[in-house]
Amino acid sequence: MSLCIAAGGKVIALVASSFTLSWSHSTAHTEWWERWEVTAEGLRPVEARILGAGAGMEPPPDAVLKADGWHYRPDLPPQREVFLAASGATGGGWRLCVDEDCRTLGTTEGEPLRLWQADACGADG
Repeated sequence: MSLCIAAGGKVIALVASSFTLSWSHSTAHTEWWERWEVTAEGLRPVEARILGAGAGMEPPPDAVLKADGWHYRPDLPPQREVFLAASGATGGGWRLCVDEDCRTLGTTEGEPLRLWQADACGADG
């Protein structure tokens, strides 16, 4: 199964059973981190961490504070596709990692990044 990424007019395919996303909020510069599974039903968020809170970024009520931030399990079903907005205001974009293979996406303002799972990735997924 592949994790498909549409960014900058290109489609990238990564063989993956899971991946992580991390980014900094554009206003509060608070670090966010999520781990997702790539399943036959879609992309499923399974774990998340917020380093701090503020400006509409409060951790959910069931979050647990640990040394590296607030930890929680997102309550979302598998998603057929995920869109990531690229505002250009964060200075760093999104960091997507599959195992040790990490890449930065969405560092400049533009059309949204699109993620989905497929056996073979195509632009129309």
